[in-house]
Amino acid sequence: MKKDLKYFTDVLMFIVLTSIAIIGLLMAFVIPSGRQAAESKYFLGLHRHDWGDIHLYLSLFFLVLLAIHLWLNWTWIVQTTRSYVGDYWKKALVAMAGAWLIVLFVAWLVVRF
Repeated sequence: MKKDLKYFTDVLMFIVLTSIAIIGLLMAFVIPSGRQAAESKYFLGLHRHDWGDIHLYLSLFFLVLLAIHLWLNWTWIVQTTRSYVGDYWKKALVAMAGAWLIVLFVAWLVVRF
């Protein structure tokens, strides 16, 4: 049962992440932004803002799937980290989480300014 749930979660993550990437590329290169005529901002009957909403909701769904994925694979994550760093595995996982937060913060700064 757990193996089936892992497989289903991974397949959904692949589909959702691929969809997020495709919609991002559409919004960046196909659907015009800025002050073009409102009629030109439609693709497959959806306005640019509708595509942005879909992109957002898929991203939030991906975060939920990511949390499920981590929960289902937590034992493997701990065992593998422990095999690399020994008794310091908790500190290593905290350091990896901290590094991830730093990367997000720097990316936010780059986009913001």
